[in-house]
Amino acid sequence: MANSDQEPLSNKIGLIAGEGEFPLLLAKNLKNLNYSVVAITFSGGQKKNLQNLVDKVYQIYIGQLEKLIHLLKGEGIRELIFLGKIEKSLALRFNLPDKRALELWQRLSNREDNTLLRAIAEELEKEGFTIRGPAEFLQNYLVKEEVYTERTPSAKEWEDISYGMKLGKAIGELDIGQCVVVKDKMTVAVEAMEGTDATILRAGKLRTNAIVVKVAKPNQDIRLDLPVVGLKTVETLVKAQAKVLALEAYKTFFLQREKAIELANRYKISIVGVK
Repeated sequence: MANSDQEPLSNKIGLIAGEGEFPLLLAKNLKNLNYSVVAITFSGGQKKNLQNLVDKVYQIYIGQLEKLIHLLKGEGIRELIFLGKIEKSLALRFNLPDKRALELWQRLSNREDNTLLRAIAEELEKEGFTIRGPAEFLQNYLVKEEVYTERTPSAKEWEDISYGMKLGKAIGELDIGQCVVVKDKMTVAVEAMEGTDATILRAGKLRTNAIVVKVAKPNQDIRLDLPVVGLKTVETLVKAQAKVLALEAYKTFFLQREKAIELANRYKISIVGVK
């Protein structure tokens, strides 16, 4: 449910929806809380998915910042939530930014994910919008500090988890990625633009029985881009023959939890939430 410390400005809210199931879950929750939801998305497929879940949905190109602002103001939106996956490599390859987005892009000290998302959020806040975090409405999907699977990591695996957490925070400090793969206190793979699944598969070509760690970046704005895993993540671990998935507790979303845990148990993979 919505955080009582931050009362809604109105019953109308804008959802900036990337790809995947998560924006759809959020849309359903918002409707259950009696919000009127206006969604902005970037693909025809996701627009179709959202149509029966929200009051209104628009499709624009990534990089149409001025159009985004115009649509939101036209709908009387004052509060916004960002959620969903955006393929950065595809966005850079196939979308042309408008004048406002291009000016923002040129002002950035770097173009890594956290920096870019923060800059967009700040630009929207200058226009009078309030950005709210999805965790306010999706507490049940946050990872807790516990072992989720039948198999608990071994003492040696816990050592690798601890090492991977430190390494994950270090690369996060540089705003590179949220996922690292380690084995025997050695770095096997580090996530960059390719995303978590591709990182895990690349690691599987180098080492089996590895430990996959996913953490929030130390300077992460918790309203934007918190780590997300789900059934597909565990399917990727199976393909890569990895043995542990360690997730930062209270800062990672875990979707399709029952199916993911069932699959992990079948292949004796450990899934743990670590504070």
